Amino acid sequence: MAVDTSGAYLQVDNLVKYFGDDKAVDGISFGIPKGAFLTLLGPSGCGKTTTLMSIAGLHTIDGGRIRVGETIFTSPKEGLFLPPEKRDIGMVFQSYAIWPHMTVAQNVAYPLEIRNWDQSDIDDRVAEVLELVGLTDWADSLATNLSGGQQQRASLARAIVSKPSLLLFDEPLSNLDLKLREQMRVELKRIQNEVGITSIYVTHDQSEALVMSDEIIVMSKGKIEQRGGPVEIYSKPVNEYVSNFIGIANLMKGKVVEVSEPGIGKFEVTQDGQTVQLPCRLTAGIAAGEDAVLSVRPENVHAVPEGGGGVLTGECIHAIFLGSYVDCRVKWGDFEWKVISHPRNHPRTGEKVHLRFDAEHTLAVQP
Repeated sequence: MAVDTSGAYLQVDNLVKYFGDDKAVDGISFGIPKGAFLTLLGPSGCGKTTTLMSIAGLHTIDGGRIRVGETIFTSPKEGLFLPPEKRDIGMVFQSYAIWPHMTVAQNVAYPLEIRNWDQSDIDDRVAEVLELVGLTDWADSLATNLSGGQQQRASLARAIVSKPSLLLFDEPLSNLDLKLREQMRVELKRIQNEVGITSIYVTHDQSEALVMSDEIIVMSKGKIEQRGGPVEIYSKPVNEYVSNFIGIANLMKGKVVEVSEPGIGKFEVTQDGQTVQLPCRLTAGIAAGEDAVLSVRPENVHAVPEGGGGVLTGECIHAIFLGSYVDCRVKWGDFEWKVISHPRNHPRTGEKVHLRFDAEHTLAVQP
């Protein structure tokens, strides 16, 4: 179904892209306001990179329409296709794509030189952008002498130096080690906030998406599963796929047995002869009597003493100390509950464990 994105700065309507007989993108629609940071998140093959490349003009599309501002980038129905070099887009790639025979300043200056800027204006703008990304002291160094993180900063500087209308990121942090990735997430978001360029970011890394995004679109098999802010996507997934892909969740199949008011009901599940009913929130479209999947984050499962309001009882089969928390597994029939506990008060391996659930953080979702 088409989404009304008429007020958006970037508007994608009913985008379709085939590779041979395979439909890589299956009629998706979304919009993004000017200055926002939107992430396309999903596993390999979900269509996120194909969508990005279609916006960039590096793929032709088989159906739909892409517009930025008042400019239509592509619309097969209208016979329109704006070449990539005329789309006023900056791109940051996974591979950095910087020229090894040039200095950092020369790499960053190149987009301005091909636009025939005056040299004095080029020098001023390059100095401004290098200061923004923290590379002023490396301006005259060959790009190949930089670390991976510095090369990615140089790539970003080159992408934003001409003040493009749109900034596209294609998994730019994938080649960096974990510590550097964590640093660069914060830096990229800081820089994007400062320059205010509308940005689309593609990644399979949920942590990147949660840390950096104003909004996230979760994709699967060429379709959009859910769109929302990081807190909404994490705490209110619409189905089992999103629950499983974003963060860690306890997912258990069962049935909704009661809807007491819109969005509120009870979920019933049976394990090893023990049946429990848990008050829960309901995602849209789930009715009483329907099969559903219970989704509860480990931090929202509480190990309590006997008489402390626990609704089911299992056995702690392992408890791993991880500094600020203890990662526990509690076996209940054939199911293992993932439980996050405080280091000073956590179940021990082999102990009987009573589990309590807060209705506000217990969610029944579509399978």
